[in-house]
Amino acid sequence: MGLVNVQENGNTEMGLPLGAKNKYTRMDSQPTHDDDGFDEDYDASQHYHQMERRNTTRKYVFACSVFASLNSVLLGYDVGVMSGAIIFIQEDLKITEVQEEILVGILSVMSLVGSLVGGRTSDSIGRKWTMGLAAIVFQTGAAIMTFAPSFKVLMIGRILAGVGIGFGVMIAPVYIAEISPTVARGSLTSFPEIFINFGILLGYVSNYAFAGLSAHTNWRIMLAIGILPSVFIAFALCIIPESPRWLVMQNRVDEARMVLLKTNENESEVEERLAEIQLAAGFSNGEKHEEKAVWRELLSPSPALFRMLIAGFGIQCFQQITGIDATVYYSPEILKSAGIEDKTKLLAATVAVGVTKTVFILIAIFLIDRAGRKPLLYASTIGMTICLFSLGASLTFLGDGSVGITMAILSICGNVAFFSVGIGPVCWVLTSEIFPLRVRAQASALGAVGNRVCSGFVAMSFLSVSRAITVGGTFFIFSAISALSVAFVHKCVPETKGKSLEEIELLFQDGYELRGSEVQLGDVEHLVQKK
Repeated sequence: MGLVNVQENGNTEMGLPLGAKNKYTRMDSQPTHDDDGFDEDYDASQHYHQMERRNTTRKYVFACSVFASLNSVLLGYDVGVMSGAIIFIQEDLKITEVQEEILVGILSVMSLVGSLVGGRTSDSIGRKWTMGLAAIVFQTGAAIMTFAPSFKVLMIGRILAGVGIGFGVMIAPVYIAEISPTVARGSLTSFPEIFINFGILLGYVSNYAFAGLSAHTNWRIMLAIGILPSVFIAFALCIIPESPRWLVMQNRVDEARMVLLKTNENESEVEERLAEIQLAAGFSNGEKHEEKAVWRELLSPSPALFRMLIAGFGIQCFQQITGIDATVYYSPEILKSAGIEDKTKLLAATVAVGVTKTVFILIAIFLIDRAGRKPLLYASTIGMTICLFSLGASLTFLGDGSVGITMAILSICGNVAFFSVGIGPVCWVLTSEIFPLRVRAQASALGAVGNRVCSGFVAMSFLSVSRAITVGGTFFIFSAISALSVAFVHKCVPETKGKSLEEIELLFQDGYELRGSEVQLGDVEHLVQKK
């Protein structure tokens, strides 16, 4: 696939937009009217129509991305609210420390079931309705947890909520990547991570707001509030379209064309984009070629697909084994070990962590399609390594004085800030865009499984490990793992900024850099010849 496209419809030439600023134009694309005034009016009208369509399209895709990300609020809220609710659950239900770890970590462990099933489900019923199924399962679990009279019933609700979250975390980035224009795909695909952070912040605020109620009531209200987003999700499903790439896979090409007309700024590119999607899906003249079953292909991958799996699965695992869930779930415990004892002050400090996490994810949205994925990953992993080491040092050597508390809070806020500006959102962007269409949903699900397994492992072992080697020692380990993630990014993760989903496949092919150089040189020669 070339890096530039020659259009036959007269609207563009070699991927460059026509207009006064472009000196490479097609002679047959110029107006043939004799009246210069009429030509100017015609050009102005066309320009106005194009700008109006561009604004309408951007608003539509933005709205679809927001609605598709609502499930992520549920995950974020659960993560945030449980960090404070667990204090009162422990007091109300008299659970042990081991039960506390299991209760916190089981959500991540069970979400891998949802992620595994979610890939196949989204290929069967569509991306859109898989998001609806995720919301239904999660809300059922949240309702059970709200009225749970015992630890066992609470665990049943937690397991259902985990399965629902597993569906949601793998499908939202895939859906958004498949409807987004190339130029904004990174920013839009980061929306689920924004909503996770927003949900975490809401959870922290909920903890602080209801902490004054009785221990039997406050944690139930905290968990019950997580049911509210279901109303908005039901509304969203009535508005957003199905993914055009999934529609092509179902041979519903006309419906896919209609969606592309709504999500592409330039009408003339729709047919070309549709042809690319059909080719990527294995269609030719409307008929699907025979191919290996998806899971067989994933278990016995080609060299290119193997590199994709290493990059996608690896970045998902590093996102979690660097300890972000330990920092978020157990921030009250960490701050308590730094010397803060008052529960209200502990919960107030976690709100500061949530605000920091949310602010910096917004910064990432503005940078991801400008600076690129890889520079953000470098900044993120290096910054996290420093902050995690600083947190370990402050907890180990500074004690529980005011200096130690200040350093601990700054280190935690710095860690979540660097996480949110890079590996937090970028990991989901990468796994939604690097895989070929025919395996995208299930390969992304596999990455989400790695993410959830690592999250569950960290959440379910943090208290035990910190008791064995101290909280500070645990963060020294996280710091070392974060340093390894820097090397992984350098070696295994390519830059995907500005490339279509179909072009990204070439990044993992043998000899791509050589072919890419040749294509670019050929394009330059072609431009010279067109003078």
